[in-house]
Amino acid sequence: MKMDPASLTAQEAAQQIRQGLISSVDLVKACLARIEQTDGAIHAWAHLDPEQALEQASEMDRIKRAGFGIGALHGVPVGLKDIVDTASMPTERGTPIFAGRRPDADAAMVERLRDAGAVIMGKTVTTELAFLNPSHTRNPHDADRTPGGSSSGSAAAVAAHHVPLAVGTQTNGSVIRPASFCGVYGFKPTRGIISRRGILQTSVSLDQVGVFGRSLGDVALLADALGGYDQTDPASFARPRPAMARGAAETAPVEPDFAFFDMPFHDRLASDASEGLEAVMETLGKQATRLQPADTMAGLVAVQATIHEYEICMHLADSFNTHWSQVSPLLQGVVERGRRISKTQYEDALAVKASAEKFFADFFVEFDAIIAPSAAGEAPMSEQGTGDPVFCTLWTLAGLPSVTLPLLVGDNDLPIGVQLIGPAEKDDRLLRTAGWLQNRLAEETA
Repeated sequence: MKMDPASLTAQEAAQQIRQGLISSVDLVKACLARIEQTDGAIHAWAHLDPEQALEQASEMDRIKRAGFGIGALHGVPVGLKDIVDTASMPTERGTPIFAGRRPDADAAMVERLRDAGAVIMGKTVTTELAFLNPSHTRNPHDADRTPGGSSSGSAAAVAAHHVPLAVGTQTNGSVIRPASFCGVYGFKPTRGIISRRGILQTSVSLDQVGVFGRSLGDVALLADALGGYDQTDPASFARPRPAMARGAAETAPVEPDFAFFDMPFHDRLASDASEGLEAVMETLGKQATRLQPADTMAGLVAVQATIHEYEICMHLADSFNTHWSQVSPLLQGVVERGRRISKTQYEDALAVKASAEKFFADFFVEFDAIIAPSAAGEAPMSEQGTGDPVFCTLWTLAGLPSVTLPLLVGDNDLPIGVQLIGPAEKDDRLLRTAGWLQNRLAEETA
């Protein structure tokens, strides 16, 4: 039986388009059909223009037929979180404050996607200003449960086979957690690898771009396409980027060593997530070292909150002051708390953040990766919110590359991810280690 093109991974789709086995139009039509069939229940899309998507796909097919050069994502559809500016589509940022907003220019990452030949499929639903207030998106595995936040639509769209790839952002846990809940791969590269120009800024110190896909190779492929130096982004660095797709495909030269921190907030883990993680640790045996963190490490959670809340109040002050009545009560409470943070408290938090970055730079001399929960367990019911981001907070604060692998299944047969964190700017090594772990666990269950 012929495979539905919408079920192809991004790598498979890109290869089949290059080989002439399918066209970009074939792929986009299949994805649009999946969206029509299922998005009435999932609500992953904030903006979708099928005609525009098919026009892009037709142009990619014309370019290929003409014999011109093609990019790594030629003809492959990608969903963008609705805080990423697109000149040809609205970017409404999950709030009525920006209803109907039409940016004048594409974000830097959109320029990179177009260079790679990707089809910009549409804009995926985000939470209010990419923060706390849950969106109306539902988990494709169980419509009564959350897909996570704030990259809710991106994770759900990939899980539902609406698109093989999607882009999100993470300021706390908004790539890794939704990917875990939706049973897909989520990858947040090192802070500074991907430009944030043209993306809603909620925290200049913490905002980072991440990606979703249905394989490890897929997220590496997309991250490679998005990476590049941008002098307009203060976090961007003018150095070569790690070759992430190559890293994901490599075989580890030696068995990697993992660290596991017994954090005090691990009591928030559901029993199925805890037991699954313990089983992974048992399989790793001597390759996994348990460490007791210093008290100051758990304190980094409060440091992240101080920076995030102070900076969102600073960056979006005009929007909050002018449109206060259009801000949800949940976000209003955060803003009011953020306005009480003093400049001294904020600067102290930035200094602790810098110390954490230095600590982890030294830490990875002995270890290849940290192994950690991706989330507290299975996706919670939607009325309970978007889930606890605490298992991602430290790594986001330090700007470290993180990847979640859909390795576990919970008591309700819903996915639970396992997170790996690696050293800064060695994203290729992290992905290679992740591939090794996948293979090792597959051998144990074969």
